[in-house]
Amino acid sequence: MKNLSTRPFSVEWPATTTIDHAQETSMRHVTSYGRIKTGKALISLLLIAAIVAACSRQPAEAPAEQSPQRHFPSDADIQALIQSRVDENRATGIVVGVMEADGSTRILSAGEPGPGAQPFGPRSVFEIGSITKVFTSILLADMVAKGEVSLDDPVAKYLPEDEVTIPSRNDREITLLDIATHRSALPGMPDNFTPADDTNPYADYTVEQMYDFLSKHELRRDIGAAPEYSNLAVGLLGHALARVYGGSYEDLVRERILEPLSMNNTGITLSDDMQYWLVKGHNMDGEVVANWDIPTLAGAGALRSDMNDMLLFIAANTGPAETPLEEVMRDSHRRRNDFGENMDIGLNWLIQRAGDDTVIWHNGGTGGYRTFAGFDPESGVGAVVLTNSNHGSDDIGLHLINSDIPLALPPEEHTEIEVSAEVLERYVGDYQLAPNFVITVTLQDAALFAQATGQQNIPIFPESETEFFYKVVDAQITFVVDDSGAVTQLILHQNGADMPAPKQ
Repeated sequence: MKNLSTRPFSVEWPATTTIDHAQETSMRHVTSYGRIKTGKALISLLLIAAIVAACSRQPAEAPAEQSPQRHFPSDADIQALIQSRVDENRATGIVVGVMEADGSTRILSAGEPGPGAQPFGPRSVFEIGSITKVFTSILLADMVAKGEVSLDDPVAKYLPEDEVTIPSRNDREITLLDIATHRSALPGMPDNFTPADDTNPYADYTVEQMYDFLSKHELRRDIGAAPEYSNLAVGLLGHALARVYGGSYEDLVRERILEPLSMNNTGITLSDDMQYWLVKGHNMDGEVVANWDIPTLAGAGALRSDMNDMLLFIAANTGPAETPLEEVMRDSHRRRNDFGENMDIGLNWLIQRAGDDTVIWHNGGTGGYRTFAGFDPESGVGAVVLTNSNHGSDDIGLHLINSDIPLALPPEEHTEIEVSAEVLERYVGDYQLAPNFVITVTLQDAALFAQATGQQNIPIFPESETEFFYKVVDAQITFVVDDSGAVTQLILHQNGADMPAPKQ
């Protein structure tokens, strides 16, 4: 493991209060099955926001030329970049950490931690959401190395057969590898996910409910045929591995990863220190939101961490492997399958190709946090971005690691207008975006809502009689009307892509 040395903060912490406006990108070629949306907020155990799609855009103004002695820009340039996000209302607060190839690190921040929270620093605690998934995949690789499980084992082998039946298709069972590469054919979320409290949506979802859904579910595609991002599946994987271990998921990840790496401020249950340093999450309106509890699907997104610990984690994932844990970490990076244009997947790690270079990364998001962690396996540099609002930050991390990956442009501003209920009514219906992905449009209280497969209803707002926009994500919908006045399709606009969905 690298000798990780964290410099003292070299800049004064800004104190800028912002009201945030939703801006999040998602991969053009990987549908965002995994996102859960409730009320006004886009709430997710996020997958992919990305930057793959943003690569087709012109990059925003980049930091000044870095010193030839180091990979990353100067403190002043990084500070200017993240401060601009706050000033543009594209973040409430951001903490960025970068690690050079020699293991030296720098940590900078901008914005506000939220009312009553401690000022931003290296120990500020954030929910890291779906970055938890790579911890789960490292646990999987570790158990494979120890002979406790095999990647080709059916997940059913590690579940109580008298309590749950795992769906299969064409005599093919779902394996641990299928789940860790998002090819299980399980949906992003179960259809019996009906939270009593949208502000903490996973808190009351039980193992019994998960088992009931799995036992009744019929797979809609062949296992292994195509990637479909699934919080449910990775949550199930974490549950199965914990059963093999004979304890809780949290105890397993603590014993196998956190304690060996001295990640003392990382966990699911907040210690007194973690509670003290916890920053407040915010929704797209800049309002403080509740923290999430994820007991059943913990392996998909329950961890909380700070910048010091996340830089330790990045350091352990780069450079020559010096311990058995670091060996299995390298195994988790190995390409297992494709995952869209210029993208492969390891064991949950996303492997993005940028010219001749590679960035291995994952992101995360919960109700009021967005996070990114990634590294270049060849050069050994890495970056972590932790934010306490519903704004994507992947582009910052990816651009810092590889400047050929551009920064995302700010979302366009949209102005809501009034449209009659009669006009809105004609858009109601189902629109087929992909073979297993439908957008259902409904009219509720004189407002249109769009619900994607496996997700919850999200309001869309008119800027003309046929053009609508989301407030929770940088995406728009255009309804296509023929000469007779009949609605024939909608077109989803996101990240420069125009995706038609015929009306059914």
